[in-house]
Amino acid sequence: MELLIADNGLDALETIRSERPELVFLDVMMPKMNGFEVCNAVKNELGITGVFIIMLTAKGQEFDKEKGSEAGADIYMTKPFNPDEILERARGVLGI
Repeated sequence: MELLIADNGLDALETIRSERPELVFLDVMMPKMNGFEVCNAVKNELGITGVFIIMLTAKGQEFDKEKGSEAGADIYMTKPFNPDEILERARGVLGI
């Protein structure tokens, strides 16, 4: 298993396109492309399948959660979040 990291949303999208990871964690607030834009591109515009997206964000308003759902996020987690919960979710998605 390999961990890939991107410094901004544009690089994240390119990494997702080329590497096709099983699980992606996206922050909503990223430079160049925000997490909603990256998620929407992956799930709706490009139709990349087999990628599970978890949005991690400080934006916990209902509007933001709906926006994440519309973009195609599989899970929307708001800060503060428990690192153990993140690991548990990742293990569940990856089957480990």
